[in-house]
Amino acid sequence: MEYSKKTAKPLKVFNTIHLFSSSSSSSSSSSSSSSSSSSRWSSSSATSIQGPCAACKVLRRRCSESCILAPYFTPTKVLQFITAHRIFGAGNIIRWLKVLLTGLEYSKKMREIPEMNRADAVSSMVYEANARIVDPVYGCAGVISELQRQLQQVQAELAMTQAELLFLGCQQQQLKDNANS
Repeated sequence: MEYSKKTAKPLKVFNTIHLFSSSSSSSSSSSSSSSSSSSRWSSSSATSIQGPCAACKVLRRRCSESCILAPYFTPTKVLQFITAHRIFGAGNIIRWLKVLLTGLEYSKKMREIPEMNRADAVSSMVYEANARIVDPVYGCAGVISELQRQLQQVQAELAMTQAELLFLGCQQQQLKDNANS
């Protein structure tokens, strides 16, 4: 964090590449961390206890074994929780996860998410928060729009290259036919 001399508030500088890479690399590890949430509090050895989850660290509260944020925001994912908390708010994240875990009638689509894909849903929420920080107006829609534009551009380039190859193939065939006659 950098501090300006005019105000006492910190100026937060985000590296967009770091934000997006941290959310995408965490999606594969978050599914394994959801199964090991009870092992983080295991008393098999005193050194295996990792401590509170990232959410409880940021919110400065006691993290219990039944913390619904712990499987998705492990102690190493503090930046991801801070980003999601800044955009959606901790109360909304907790409310969304409670609906996701208990299957209450909040949204049929959320209830339909299987347990093995819930970590991916949380990862998507973190990605959306990162996209909203980078582009507050469009968020993920801006990223999707840009990727679709790039896809159309590459498809047009591919079509032109295929047409050029076909033209060169026909031209080569005509040269062979003229040489044979």
